[in-house]
Amino acid sequence: MPRLGLLLGGVLLAPLAGRAEGDRFPVFRDRREPAGVTFKHRSGRTGDKYLIETMGGGAAVIDYDNDGRLDLFFVNGGGLARNADGTVAIQRSRPEYFNRLYRNNGDGTFAEVAQEAGVTGAEKPYYGMGAATGDYNNDGFTDLYVTHYGGTTLLRNNGDGTFADATDAAGANVSGWSASAGFFDYDRDGDLDLFVTRYLDWSFAQRIACGESFRVYCTPKKYGAAANVLLRNNGDGTFADVSAASGIGAVAGKALGVAFNDYDGDGWTDICVANDSTAQFLFRNRGDGTFAEQALETGLAFNEDGGIYSGMGIDFADYDNDGKPDVLITNLAKELYALYRNDGPTGFTYLTRQSRLATISARLSGWGVRLADFDNDGWKDLFVAQGHVLDNIERIDESLVYRQPPLLARNIGGRFEDVSGRAGDAFSRDAAGRGAAFGDLDNDGDIDAVIGVLDNRPLVLYNNASEGKNNWLTIELVAVRSAPAGAGAVVSIAGPDGAVQRRFASTAGSYLSASDPRIHFGLGTENVVETLEVQWPSGTVQTLRKARANRLLTITEPQE
Repeated sequence: MPRLGLLLGGVLLAPLAGRAEGDRFPVFRDRREPAGVTFKHRSGRTGDKYLIETMGGGAAVIDYDNDGRLDLFFVNGGGLARNADGTVAIQRSRPEYFNRLYRNNGDGTFAEVAQEAGVTGAEKPYYGMGAATGDYNNDGFTDLYVTHYGGTTLLRNNGDGTFADATDAAGANVSGWSASAGFFDYDRDGDLDLFVTRYLDWSFAQRIACGESFRVYCTPKKYGAAANVLLRNNGDGTFADVSAASGIGAVAGKALGVAFNDYDGDGWTDICVANDSTAQFLFRNRGDGTFAEQALETGLAFNEDGGIYSGMGIDFADYDNDGKPDVLITNLAKELYALYRNDGPTGFTYLTRQSRLATISARLSGWGVRLADFDNDGWKDLFVAQGHVLDNIERIDESLVYRQPPLLARNIGGRFEDVSGRAGDAFSRDAAGRGAAFGDLDNDGDIDAVIGVLDNRPLVLYNNASEGKNNWLTIELVAVRSAPAGAGAVVSIAGPDGAVQRRFASTAGSYLSASDPRIHFGLGTENVVETLEVQWPSGTVQTLRKARANRLLTITEPQE
């Protein structure tokens, strides 16, 4: 994005973007092909039904070259081959199994640069899953962390268009089957720590053959749980595993998604984890380096019937504009997407039915997910990448399907309406959707979506909401004392009527994916934000007034 505009009081005002009038719900167009995004995910699926084959497909939007434009990173799976001794080899060295990085050219096209950037993943026999983004060494360039079955990889951004594998030097390798990960500053010391989910105690040797008349992927209930991992940033380019000392490692689950927010408003970042076939996790940050797992006490552990479900993707955001972050977790068909309203001191209330999500999601299976204002009307809508986990589910249940279109549900005052049918052709095309990353790819003031598709090409969906009459505001946070990109900051805006919207600065959430660190607000027909407040993790509170709409505001944290 061009860095032109007026610098005033630490705030950079980008020039006003043009808008076409006309009130209509936004349409998303898949521009993958004209954009030159040729990546195809390959799971290496076999007739042996190894569970990792159906779980991958993460994506990230990342401005790795600091040109103001979001680039695209896709995590590939790998080839699987059974050796003569019965072991299984993971193949990553052939180009069809490479991860791919696409540099945004700024004209609607992308250039594939994975090999020259050093991010193909070909050097390690790991099976790819997902990605996290953040500037872990505070050098001004965003780094990549890639999760796998077999180990993890920390890719340090060299600042010259290339990355270096810093995993071992940084002490950042996590063994086993890692899924989602996220950078965040849990101890508020100004550098980014790392949370890594681990799915199952699973290996090729432990594989169980499931299915009687035909083979199916086994339910995770057949395998043991695993503990998640918390890596504390030492501030010198290395990490320390504090999973045990922090209490994170004290509980085992079957974790897939992770998201961060401050659910109790005490100024410390909390962690919410989506678990598959076990109770969900909510780790409350005590502020002393330790966490208390309180999903049961707060009402987040189970659904309204006290049951478990197949928690996969997650978002942790304020969907009803009451100032408190809520939780949405995607599940398999017939389990319903779980929506929990944050009621403050009394905990959370399961509101899937009251919000109309029960009717919408009854036969859907969701993975990557985002609560964001896709139509710029001031309410966070729901976007879900979808597809069943079983590639032969139709043979098991004729009422269900494997490949499903994405879901777009409009938020109307806290209740959702399925508007997929009028949101563009992509919402009528079946796919085995998995990871999903979100951000403004063309810097026009609306949120676009990138969906990883299992064994196929991704969806690169451009939103045209900025062509309508609703206004918007995008905020880029530049930290001075807090962690890079203001991770953990809470940004609130108030309109003329006093209505407040609130967002938490984080790239984590969804499923196996990382999103735009910039904070986006839809403003409806208002063209001025009366009051904008940034609560920085350092403790500083910064207030701006009368911010005009339809622009990027770059807000720099005060020195003191």
